[in-house]
This record gives sequence, structure tokens and C-alpha cells, in this order.
Amino acid sequence: MDHLKISEAAAALTGAGTLLITAGAGMGVDSGLPDFRGPQGFWRAYPMYQRLGINFVDAANPQHFADNPAFAWGFYGHRTHLYRHTVPHRGFTLLQDWIARYSLRCFVVTSNVDGQFQKAGFAEGEILEVHGSIHHLQCTVPCGGDIWANDQELAVDYATMQAQRFPHCLHCGAVARPNILMFGDNAWLSERAACQQQGFNRFLASAEAPLLVIELGAGTAIPTIRHLSERLTRRDGSRLIRINPREAQVPAGQISLPVGALEGLKQIEAALQ
Repeated sequence: MDHLKISEAAAALTGAGTLLITAGAGMGVDSGLPDFRGPQGFWRAYPMYQRLGINFVDAANPQHFADNPAFAWGFYGHRTHLYRHTVPHRGFTLLQDWIARYSLRCFVVTSNVDGQFQKAGFAEGEILEVHGSIHHLQCTVPCGGDIWANDQELAVDYATMQAQRFPHCLHCGAVARPNILMFGDNAWLSERAACQQQGFNRFLASAEAPLLVIELGAGTAIPTIRHLSERLTRRDGSRLIRINPREAQVPAGQISLPVGALEGLKQIEAALQ
């Protein structure tokens, strides 16, 4: 690791007026969550789907909820259990320590649907989940605009990845689904994310310069988070610290740390000491 880059990252943090944390799937890897990057990554996490020749895009197709809800909820039920029982890694705590230590206003924008930032203690009103959350449900039809908490116990047969029990709409009785933006999805209810977006817009409007963006584990396959990070750092004086073990390239003048999320945060903390 380039010690000059680490020192530059530490200096950017101590000089920041406002902190924005942006995060992709790589943020969860250090907590033991699977990396779905490419078919092999998905199949390492779900070998039963490799036998069926099904990749992540196939499994995350909303049409399954209409055609075979037990199959659809096999995948999402397993993920719900996984995220409920995952303990957020120390990197989340380091971020919270910096927010308190340097009296920073902070907001989180993530493409992850796992709820790990909330579980780690970040305020619900200071998080934008651009692809929704597995911890909330909606009607598959949908019969209306309601989004409600996913407190269901989801029984899944892991040998077949079929759900033995799954939730239904509170209003019409149709099958319910996670309030997640899936592939080719035209039924996702985006109102919850839109409310979060309004909170994020208010945060940006009142952000004290300079803005520091710390981006964690956001890849190029679905570049929503990377594009946001780079767009915001076009503001005068704003900086980007991109922590990514495989895709750490940055625009000119920004900071690239080619390591995993937890390792990058730990190295910055060491420099701060």
C-alpha cells in the first residue's frame, strides 16, 4: 500500500466539512457476505444454483414471484436469513468513530439491500438505499403503494432452494415480494427510496464544504454508486477516497486505495493515530 496515499486520505478526512459514505457489495464481504461478482462468485455462494445453471440475474428475476413463488422466495428467503444473522464488521464502527471524533455531518448512499448500515447503528434517516431493502415487503401485483416491514419467518428447504412458507400481501392476499429493485423490474415500488432521496437532497443542499466521499466496494458492473461518487467530487474542493481491491481507478486528483473495505479503513485509522 502507498503510504503517501494513506496519509493523503487521512488528511482529507481531518480536513473535511461533511462526510458522504457510498457503498457497494464489497462493503459486506468483510462481514462474510458473499460476492456475487460474475457467475463463479454467485455459484460459490449458491452451489445449488450452479447445478441448475442459474446465475444471479436469473435468480433475481421478479417474474419468478408470479411463475413459481416458492422458487423466488427460496433465494430471497435465504438472503433474508443471511442478512439478519450477519454481524457488521469493524469498518462500520471506524466510520462512526470518525463522524464523532471530527464532528462530521454524514449521510450513507448504498446499492446494498442488506440493511447492514442500520444494523451497525447508522440513523435510518441518514441512509439512501438506491435499490431498496430486503427488510421491507410489497405486493407483487402491486395492488397499491404500501411498503411494510419484513418480519416474516421464512422457511426454506436449502437442498432444493424452495420456500416452504412465504409472505402474502396484507391487503389483497397476493404473494408479497421484497421491496428490492430486481433485474427487468417494472413493479418495484420506489416510494420509500424516493423519500430517502429527498433526505439526501436536503443533506447535500446544506453540506458544509469541503465534502469528502469515502466509497467502499462499489464496482463497475452496475456503476450507480461510482457515478454518484464521481459526480459529487466535481464540486469545488470535494475529494473522493475510493477503496476497492479490483477496480480502484479514480479521476485525476482523487485517492485510490486498492484494498478491501475493512483493510482500507483500518489503514486510514492507523495513519490518523
